[in-house]
Amino acid sequence: MTAPRQAGPRRTAPKNRPTEISPARQAAFNILLALERGVSHSDDLLRGRAVNALSLVDRNLATALVLGVLRWQIRLDHQLQALLKRPNAKLDAEIRIALRMGAFQILYMERIPARAAIDESVELAKQAGHRFASAMVNAVLRKLAGSARVAFSEESAADLAMAEAHPAWMVERWAAFYGLDAARAICRHGQKQPALTVRLASTEGDAELTQAGIVLAPGQLLTAARAVVSGDAIATATFQEGRVRFQDEGSQLVAELAAINPNQSAKSIVDACAAPGGKTLILAERNPQARILACEASPQRLEQLRQRLAPHAGRIECRLADVTQLGEDAAFDLALADVPCSGTGTLGRNPEIRHRLRPEDLARQAERQRAILAAALRAVRPGGRVVYSTCSLEPEENEQVVAAVLAAAPNSRPVPLGDSIDTLLRRSILTTAGAERLQASLTPPGALRLVPGAFNTDGFFIASIQRIS
Repeated sequence: MTAPRQAGPRRTAPKNRPTEISPARQAAFNILLALERGVSHSDDLLRGRAVNALSLVDRNLATALVLGVLRWQIRLDHQLQALLKRPNAKLDAEIRIALRMGAFQILYMERIPARAAIDESVELAKQAGHRFASAMVNAVLRKLAGSARVAFSEESAADLAMAEAHPAWMVERWAAFYGLDAARAICRHGQKQPALTVRLASTEGDAELTQAGIVLAPGQLLTAARAVVSGDAIATATFQEGRVRFQDEGSQLVAELAAINPNQSAKSIVDACAAPGGKTLILAERNPQARILACEASPQRLEQLRQRLAPHAGRIECRLADVTQLGEDAAFDLALADVPCSGTGTLGRNPEIRHRLRPEDLARQAERQRAILAAALRAVRPGGRVVYSTCSLEPEENEQVVAAVLAAAPNSRPVPLGDSIDTLLRRSILTTAGAERLQASLTPPGALRLVPGAFNTDGFFIASIQRIS
């Protein structure tokens, strides 16, 4: 794991004064404590006011600490537990987080001196009201710093789960469904910082970013995608004025496959679960004459969606609506149902999911997904299409949802995505290499599966269904 650049050496504090806690570590501690208590999500908190107020160096360190601890938490806890005098002791949340932060820096951030990691973790425990337990934090982290590095096997699903700090039940499922080698690639992808990808909303964006000192690389799949190799693209006028926007390449692909009909363009579109709006914008770009209804069931997310889509308010209606209660049957040419899901395809970007998700959650998600997909099918007119997508790797949320809805809707049929991929290539939306790789990733019924590790994107499942009567 790449460590952030460190500032110059800090002087050791006098014994009669507490160790100074850096703003980055304090911010990371507060975020991790909020997440431990089930408050919000890491991406929201890392974009919050407290982190934005930090210097760029501190912001990068806080982000690295939060995401790194979340990614490696299972393995960190395993190693720390072995060093406790009472391995089964239940620790307060503040102590767990102070230990994890110190351990992560010792084991994975080579540029940070172990002494700094230990001293500040001890001080975090003290200032959180655990002065007596802080001695234990000091002792455990010093043991860890002085011990030999542990080697972990990846020869079985259980070994792989501990080696790559994923829940065993997840890894065992992936190994059974995709094979152990693919499960290994998925897990390793989940331990890396995801590629930072932008979508060029204008032809000038590429040159403007380059001129601003942002180093870019071509997208793997889409001609309008660029990977940010280095530089702070957020600080550029190009980003702030909307000529580029951040969006995972797999997420862009979902909307491109929905927006392009090999036969005719759509005049009316419903985006069933529209927030945060990146896919809605692509639908609008590719169908400039279409009327678009963007539905969102959360009032807070709807307000964010409205702000993002405000420049297109003339032809995109943002509506607070549960699509299953929409009541507009046979009214649209196209529906995009990018449904809420477990998010197991996004563990590199949203690492706390692995700690919150339980196997029984999948059935609950699938029930909701079937209802949304069935409603989207009712909303399109005969001849219209529904594109269904998730960022999940789980069959219950993907193939099984589509199969169940098709079985209950005899007036519909699956539409293999091969022709849509060819159309995107002919229109220079897909790269040649990208189109070839996507064709090879089609399932036997013609749905598309992007598996993390095989593609440098989040994991996605995409299927197309046509209403025939």
